[in-house]
Amino acid sequence: MCAEQSWRESNILAPLIARQFALLRPLVFAVGLSIALTACGSKKTAVKDFDAASDEDAALEAKVKKGVKPVPDGEVAVIETADFGTIAIELYPNIAPRMVERFKTLINEGFYNGTTFHRINVEADLIQGGDPLSKDSDAENDGQGDSPYPDVPGEMSDIPFERGTVGAARKGAADPLDGRPGLTEAQARDTANCQFFITLQPQPQFDRKYTVFGHVIQGINNAEIIMRAPIEQGTERPADKVVIKSISLQPRAKFVS
Repeated sequence: MCAEQSWRESNILAPLIARQFALLRPLVFAVGLSIALTACGSKKTAVKDFDAASDEDAALEAKVKKGVKPVPDGEVAVIETADFGTIAIELYPNIAPRMVERFKTLINEGFYNGTTFHRINVEADLIQGGDPLSKDSDAENDGQGDSPYPDVPGEMSDIPFERGTVGAARKGAADPLDGRPGLTEAQARDTANCQFFITLQPQPQFDRKYTVFGHVIQGINNAEIIMRAPIEQGTERPADKVVIKSISLQPRAKFVS
């Protein structure tokens, strides 16, 4: 599309093309290709770029688990905060078995004890936690930490992000920068590790793009209070640390009659 638009808007080549199209065809092709590469910032034609994006989207969509009803695990994850009460989360191993396994493994190791809800995103109505780096006094590194284990491959499903949905935090796609490799959307979807987030309102922009592995069944009002806690100006950091004292696994029967 960029090459076609540049062709039509060229005030120099248009008259020549009209008079001597056959003679200048090789020159026109070379100039048109040069304009396309410069204006579009790509080494591919616009048509191939479009097709590549479509192919990637189709491949990602094909990996989405569809039409499967969540089946809660026999255990729930109970988050005990220092100042905001508890939040109980039921887990869906039939939807995201690897993420649930990772979450339970880290809980049993005490990995989350002393971490924080380090991120409050007012625009997206979500809170995020589980970063081991949030234990230290350097707020600038919060959100960058992982567990000692490898990343968990994406387990996307058609379960929507609604009030109380628990998702696996991951990296976003990024272009190469300063010699560092970039990250495609397909690669980014396989970078979940230990951090998690809770949405407080429906967030369709996350649907089918982030792993859903649980849902809040008790304490959603406590999560809402955390969501409304003051944040540092110009950031998503809580003004005061929202400490997670512990996360434990408890029988689901204690929370659901």
